[in-house]
Amino acid sequence: MTSSYRGPSFSRIRSRCGRWPRRSTPLGSVTLLVGAGVRDARAEVLELASRVHSPIGHSLGGKEWIQYDNPYDVGMSGLLGYGACYEATQKSDLLVLLGTDFPYETFLPQARTVQVDRDAAHLGRRTRLDLGVQGDVAATLRAVLPLIAQKSDRRFLNRMLRRHAEVLEKVVAAYTTKVDKMRPIHPEYVAALLDEAMDDDAIVTVDTGMCNVWAARYISPTGRRRIIGSFRHGTMANALPHAIGAAYAEPGRRVVSMSGDGGLTMLLGELLTVAEHDLPITTVALNNGSLGMIRLEMMVAGYPFFETDHGVAHLAGVARACGVPASTVADPAELPEELHRALHTPGPYLLDVRTDPNALSIPPHITAGQVRGFALAATRTVLDGGVGKMIELARSNLRSIPHL
Repeated sequence: MTSSYRGPSFSRIRSRCGRWPRRSTPLGSVTLLVGAGVRDARAEVLELASRVHSPIGHSLGGKEWIQYDNPYDVGMSGLLGYGACYEATQKSDLLVLLGTDFPYETFLPQARTVQVDRDAAHLGRRTRLDLGVQGDVAATLRAVLPLIAQKSDRRFLNRMLRRHAEVLEKVVAAYTTKVDKMRPIHPEYVAALLDEAMDDDAIVTVDTGMCNVWAARYISPTGRRRIIGSFRHGTMANALPHAIGAAYAEPGRRVVSMSGDGGLTMLLGELLTVAEHDLPITTVALNNGSLGMIRLEMMVAGYPFFETDHGVAHLAGVARACGVPASTVADPAELPEELHRALHTPGPYLLDVRTDPNALSIPPHITAGQVRGFALAATRTVLDGGVGKMIELARSNLRSIPHL
C-alpha cells in the first residue's frame, strides 16, 4: 500500500520509534484506537493487530476505513459509542492512538498511551502520552512492525471480542428485533433496515445529533460505502447539503441523506435544489418532532427538557410541494417496503418516517455526574407534573437496562 505523505524518511521514523517494544521485549495487552488518519493504512493497522493480538476500536471518523472485514473490531468509544471499545481501552496495558484526535477525554485512560499522528498539534492534546510520534500512520507502522515480535497470548483479545458480541446482542440488537409492531417507530430500526436495503457503494450523509448515533451503531461500512457528516464541527442541517455535493462529485451513485427533522427544517430550501437538478438523493427523514440530542443533553445536565419538542411536521407534504416525490410511514410493518421504494425511485425521493422522540443514546460509559444529572432532571420533571413524560421515556428505553 502506498502513501502520498511527504514527511520524514523511513530511517528517521525508525530512529524516532526506539522506545517501541523490540523483539526481546514481551508486550502485555494492547488496544488500538484508530481514526480517519488510517484511511491509507488499513493493511498496516490490521498487521499490527495480528502481530500483538490487539482489539481495534475506532472513532466515528475511522469507522468507514477500518470496521469492515475486521476480525479485531470491538466497536466505537465516545458519547456515540457502542460495544467493548471503552472497556478495551481502559483494561489494556498499552493504548495506541493511530490517526485520531479523539475528543472525548473522559473515555481515555489518561495514562500508558502512545499516539501517532501527522499533525504534531494533536499529540498529547487529549491525554497524557508515554510516547508521541509525528508521522504518517502507514509509514510509521511500516517502520515499527519489524521491531515487534509475534505474540502468542491472545486471551485479552478473545475476552474483548466476547464482550463486544455480548453487548451487540443485549443492547444494540435489542432495538432492531421484535419491533415491527412498536409505535412510534424506533429510529434504530430505521437505521438497521436502511443498512440492509441500500447499495454497498451508497454514499450516506448524516445529520448532526441523534442521526449521528444511529449511523454510528447501525450503518455498516463495506469498503465501498462512504459515511459523511459534520463529525468534527457538529454543524446542524449538514446532511442534505452534503448529499447534494456528493451527488455532483459521484454521479451514478445513490446518495442517502439521513436527516433529522430539526436539521432538515433548518434548510428546507435545499429540497428545491434537489428537485431542480433531479439529483439521485434519497432523504430518509427521522421525524420525531424533537431536537433529540439537545433534549438528552439538557436532562444529563440536570434540567427538564424545555422547548425541544416542536411537534411533528408534515415533511412529505413539504417535499412534494417542492417537487420531490415523497411518502410518510408511521407503521413499522410498512417500513421495509417504503424504504425499498425510496431507494429505487429514480431521481430524488423523501421518506418521512415518524420515529420515537423518547429514544435515548446510551454511551458505553456513564459517569456518576451524568446519572445524578439525569435523576435530578427526572425528579424535576415529575414534580412539575410530568409523570407521564417519564413513564413514556422509560418504556422506550427499558432494553438499555442490560447495558447499564
